[in-house]
Amino acid sequence: MKSGFVNIFGKPNAGKSTLLNALMGEKMAIVSHKVQTTRHRIKAILTEKDYQIIFSDTPGIIEPKYKLHEKMMEAVRGSLEDADVALLITDVRENAEESHAIFSALKLKAPAIVILNKADTVNGEQLKKTAAFFAAQSYCKEVVSLSALKNTGIDELLSAILKYLPEGAPFYEGDDLSDMPTKFFVSEIIREKIFLLYGEEIPYHATVLVQEFKEKSTLIKISAEIIVQRETQKVIIIGSGGSMIKKLGTDARKDIEAFLGRKVFLELFVKVRPKWRDNEFQLKEYGY
Repeated sequence: MKSGFVNIFGKPNAGKSTLLNALMGEKMAIVSHKVQTTRHRIKAILTEKDYQIIFSDTPGIIEPKYKLHEKMMEAVRGSLEDADVALLITDVRENAEESHAIFSALKLKAPAIVILNKADTVNGEQLKKTAAFFAAQSYCKEVVSLSALKNTGIDELLSAILKYLPEGAPFYEGDDLSDMPTKFFVSEIIREKIFLLYGEEIPYHATVLVQEFKEKSTLIKISAEIIVQRETQKVIIIGSGGSMIKKLGTDARKDIEAFLGRKVFLELFVKVRPKWRDNEFQLKEYGY
């Protein structure tokens, strides 16, 4: 039996969350085309008869600008400490030197597999050249090319991971896919819709807090607050005549129902909390 923690690191938008979802065959992490969508360390448990892998999706590595960013980078540091295997993911179209600088700075103790994501978007010559560049680095045990979005190369990556995964008993019993509470995934689904529906500024100034989660005989009643920093942002979230928050609620409810396999009644409220991203107490309250 092999068992261990396999943690994913990389720049924002390299495809970490998409890769986690592909490895799990389930949507565990929210995704959007915008950078810094992931704010938490999200653990996902893949259990088979002869191995258990606990994957962690981590926030993209950035220079912190406020306390929320600091919390996100703390999640990255925690993942560095307990990794048995590190997956270093880079968008193959981007500057390899930039990703190399980030990977080197991690000072990894765990064996690392470099993943060239979006391999289907470049020609064979460029792929070969980038693979050779990373294969020559001291932190790299192996290079795997794949497309997380198109789900190609995932089996090859799993085979590579199992080479370096230590032997040991499973950390988790049963068939749970994560150690995160259901409320967390509900809040993340709502937050994903904010990333998808609103312009550049709003998603980065907003967070979601599930206040009520009641299972009734016919449905689950969920009440959630969308926290923003300014009144003007609240107006944008609600939209003209409540049109935007209605669409947000409808889109989120559909995904939550699919996730829970139950009918859902979802209520959304918008609250203004000035400078919440720099407030230690509020960050704790919101789960950071």
